[in-house]
Amino acid sequence: MARAREPATLTRVPGVRVGCAEDPEGSTGVTAVLFDRLSPTVVDVRGPASGTFDTSSLALEATFGRRDALFLSGGSVYGLDAARGLRSYLLSTGRGEPAFGSGLPIPRISGAVLYDLPSRRHAIPDYLPLGYAAAESASSAPVPPGRRGAGRGARVGKYAGRAASVPGGQGSTATALGGGHWLGLVLVLNSVGAVRDSATGRWLLGPADRRGHFLPPTPGPGRRGTARAAGTTLAIVVTDLPVDRRTLWVLAEHAHDGIARNIVPAHTATEGDTVFATSVASPAARPPQERRPGEIADRLSLVVEELVLRAVRGVGAAGSSNGES
Repeated sequence: MARAREPATLTRVPGVRVGCAEDPEGSTGVTAVLFDRLSPTVVDVRGPASGTFDTSSLALEATFGRRDALFLSGGSVYGLDAARGLRSYLLSTGRGEPAFGSGLPIPRISGAVLYDLPSRRHAIPDYLPLGYAAAESASSAPVPPGRRGAGRGARVGKYAGRAASVPGGQGSTATALGGGHWLGLVLVLNSVGAVRDSATGRWLLGPADRRGHFLPPTPGPGRRGTARAAGTTLAIVVTDLPVDRRTLWVLAEHAHDGIARNIVPAHTATEGDTVFATSVASPAARPPQERRPGEIADRLSLVVEELVLRAVRGVGAAGSSNGES
């Protein structure tokens, strides 16, 4: 009964655990998503300034397009070291399969990073232990919102400059699909753009002047601040519905559509917007019957866009209470 009263986040998808770790001395962190079994995964990178770990092998035609775990991290290129910590944890728990006859276990992981580096020089944290700690803490408890995990140092509305931007963060939600299946996601919002609710047209999160007045993005080549702003929105979409890689690709595509509908501007030249999509269904599970080709993909695409909206709303709600340290 207690489970039913908990917020529906990514961990409502059976076979998924999520953990977060933050650097206590700075404003950055790591979010780790662990799967109970090696699971088919795809990635769709729309940001031209992306920072990713082992994503080329997640193409539709990939030979090794399955993953034990995924991670999202702050720290720009430094944050890629979180992969080493995640790998070490997985090895310590016996995860990983031998490849190419070597006999050595190889955990299969991928991830992406966002830009949250400070404007002034200070020590960059070691992301290896942060990656390990995030994986070690992974559980089926609800995913914490706001400035947790990879969302620790995230900011929104960077087009107006860092001083005017506001705290971003992590959001997660999930929904039942029927037949006992779930679709969920975790999203980290660290965007150049501001957040506008696509359902109501209301601005939810964005930069403000010294008087607290919202500063909307300026259209056109000279729009406010985008040339010097660096951001990224990252997401991991997971379902336990048995679907093929093509359908996973559609889910990732439509998660990006949700990002573009609710973040203005999105996918700018200095962002690394990246979405992973995974199915944790048992290999023996039978896919649901389709009345026509693509019907399942079309139905799920509408759901995932709604989940993106709910996740960014959650970041805004958490930001109003979490504050900034």
